[in-house]
Amino acid sequence: MDPVIVAGAGPVGLALSLALAAQGVPSVVLDEGPGKEEPRAARTAVLRPDMAAFVEGLGCATVRDEGARWSGWRSMRRKQQTRHVIFSAPVEATGPAGTAGTVGVVRSAGSGESAQSAQSGPPDADAAVSPLHIPQHALARGLREAIAALPRRGLVRVVTHSRLDAVEQDADGVTVHTRGPESTWWRGSYLVGCDGARSTVRKLLGVRFPGRTAVERHAVAALRVELPWGDEGLLHRRPPWQGVGEEVTARPLPDGGWRLDWLLPPRGDLVTPDALVTRIRETLAGWCGETPAYDLIDTGVYTLHHRLAKRWRVERAFLAGDAAHLLGALGTQGLDEGLRDADNLAWKLALAWHQGASEVLLDSYQAERRTAVAARLRAADQSLPVLRGDGGLRTYLRGGGHDALLTDGHVGRGPLGAPPSYPHSPLAPPYAEAHASVGTPLGAPVADVRVTVPDDGRTVRLRDRMARGKLLVVLVAPGTGVWDRRHWMTAGVMPRLVAAVEALPVPGELLVTEAYPGAAAHTVLVVRPDGHLAAALAGVRPEELRAAADAVRGGAPAAVRRDQPADVS
Repeated sequence: MDPVIVAGAGPVGLALSLALAAQGVPSVVLDEGPGKEEPRAARTAVLRPDMAAFVEGLGCATVRDEGARWSGWRSMRRKQQTRHVIFSAPVEATGPAGTAGTVGVVRSAGSGESAQSAQSGPPDADAAVSPLHIPQHALARGLREAIAALPRRGLVRVVTHSRLDAVEQDADGVTVHTRGPESTWWRGSYLVGCDGARSTVRKLLGVRFPGRTAVERHAVAALRVELPWGDEGLLHRRPPWQGVGEEVTARPLPDGGWRLDWLLPPRGDLVTPDALVTRIRETLAGWCGETPAYDLIDTGVYTLHHRLAKRWRVERAFLAGDAAHLLGALGTQGLDEGLRDADNLAWKLALAWHQGASEVLLDSYQAERRTAVAARLRAADQSLPVLRGDGGLRTYLRGGGHDALLTDGHVGRGPLGAPPSYPHSPLAPPYAEAHASVGTPLGAPVADVRVTVPDDGRTVRLRDRMARGKLLVVLVAPGTGVWDRRHWMTAGVMPRLVAAVEALPVPGELLVTEAYPGAAAHTVLVVRPDGHLAAALAGVRPEELRAAADAVRGGAPAAVRRDQPADVS
């Protein structure tokens, strides 16, 4: 069968090709450029913990080696600290609730409290996990290195200096034409446009891209400097000194680096190099008492737009990343959302490539991802008048509510930042009497608990078993960690569950965990390849388990296709 054609070799396109390769699907990546990125220290990406784990699981070593994780996040208004989120370091051991990962606390200061009292006050019950902050060129380089290191040569073919200029579709595949040093026609099973905000694929498909222009403007600088709060991020609103504007953020980078962003007036004057240096010096002096020594690495000015493509699927062609959506105001992260597109689409295309796919499965990409991004954009657009306007709700929220809203966007919580759920997905199994309640709502990302792989007895994180195209069936079985695997594999419900998993209509993998938040013993969790909870069953119910698996694949495929490796050399 023909490979999947990926137009665009940015982080989203490269990640998609690697995710397909992990599931045995070949791809051709059409790269308009020379095959490497220009280093730009001021152009960075903030990834939520699950997307950082997704990219690292694809073999991207720069996530670990060149990304920064923050120990905390502070929010200030004028001279007062209003929020202080503390991130814990990642841990491997399973906690009392059966979860693995990092947990943080939030401390708040009321309108009459000082920053010092806020730091020493009692923590709220909130929890937070540190995002990952990485230069975008380092992320792309790490993904290219991961492609080069794939054990099966030719599974991902990156073709440089290739600009797509024509798309034709038929019942069996997609044909595209590229121009470059040599004009070439390419044949593929599917096409995914990951070719950015000015997407040629989107234009050739005739898909509209409505939205708002110039939602926010920012000046940005990357520099090396020592700041008073170590490796914590900072959101400072209405700083009490002149010349820096209404809002400035500081995000740590590796090796003593920082990225500073200043919110600019919507229709202000051009920011000259001298004016930007003045902003830098005034900001650092305000934070440190006097301007410390610093090394300026990179600068820039960028404008944020909010746009959403009307359609994300046109027959065998799909849109992902900036080709499908633009966002970024109030701490929302466009690249993080683009990687979620890749994670969501890869397993569906892999299932279609290997077994054939129903229209329900292929349509579910748009139904899930476009709905989630639309909700994020709607939350940002509704918050902007509150946070950037004068009077009204902003005055009503002056006790700190707007600071909390902005903080949530930056640290990955609430409507502006939390990972999306798909509760109304067309792939959601029908309600069954055997349904069990657990701590994760249906359609939401599952907790990253530690699980045992029955085949070999290894204990790993649940996230490590995702992005392989398999439906994960997780049995909650307290005590299995101290039992000999040879005994519990043949005892109790295990033989019936093993047989039920082997009989599923899609590839599945059985895992065992000692505990899962809110789950009773012998609960069976059905987890999609992208880590979202499809079903939770009270006990081993083979018929209900099969029905859940059938729903996740969107029902029987329209036509079963041959599983033959393609020659993409």
